[in-house]
Amino acid sequence: MSRWQYGRDRATRTAADDTAPADHKGLNPDGTIAREGSLDRVTADFAPVVTAARTEIAGRFGDNRLHGAYLYGSIPRGTAVPGVSDLDLLLVLHGEPGARDRADADAAEAVLDEAFDVIDGVGILLVGAGAALSELERYDLGFFISCLCTPLLGEDLAARLPAQRPTSLLARETNGDLALVLPRWRERLRDAATDTERRALCRRVARRIVRTGFTLVMPRWGGWTSDLHESAELFALHRPRRADQMRLAAAAARTPTPDPAVLRTLVEDLGPWLAAEYTAVHGEKAARP
Repeated sequence: MSRWQYGRDRATRTAADDTAPADHKGLNPDGTIAREGSLDRVTADFAPVVTAARTEIAGRFGDNRLHGAYLYGSIPRGTAVPGVSDLDLLLVLHGEPGARDRADADAAEAVLDEAFDVIDGVGILLVGAGAALSELERYDLGFFISCLCTPLLGEDLAARLPAQRPTSLLARETNGDLALVLPRWRERLRDAATDTERRALCRRVARRIVRTGFTLVMPRWGGWTSDLHESAELFALHRPRRADQMRLAAAAARTPTPDPAVLRTLVEDLGPWLAAEYTAVHGEKAARP
């Protein structure tokens, strides 16, 4: 889904990589998208955080509410930076999440964030198993779980989800709703009164734009990556006229800026162009209830 956050710290590629073998493009030998992370990749700095997260989640959701827990982001990819990276978790519940579930997740976030200086914040997403396995979410939330999430507790739903390929359908269902968020971004940019608020907006906007820019060209490139810099460079290969703006977005995603000029470029220029181009190439994402 467009709200799922993902990233991948890998080396920059060049145009020559358009002919690289499948395993150099984040794919399995059969051409399906490989799962990004693994518990084996968690570095020593973050291993205690993962252990504590497992204990905290099991303790708070061990009353048969939890179907499964997953890590995602830089920690399970082994690219997390101490003191900079955050801890990202997805909890799949047997039922649809309610107020009690959100309160317990918020409490777990606070405990883990307070306990470890090595992480810069904790984010826990909650979804129901029914939604995760639904036909509507097959190429969005289903893709997120099967390809971008690393199992931590419970059943791994990836075994019940289809393999994914870098197709136009996947592009449409992951990021084909950019046009819907642009009005909210404009409103938040207008209302942002502090540098802190503008940096937070910059981070959200820039990451989403880079992800969308990459998936715009993903089927032509024929692979998968979540690395922001790499995504921008792959976009630049196929959309050179907007390359400098996308590189600006990638830089802002890694180091958010409160500069209104940068935000206006992303929200009022690159964003609308990208939304229109995306719809023309891949179509609009299927409507959600």
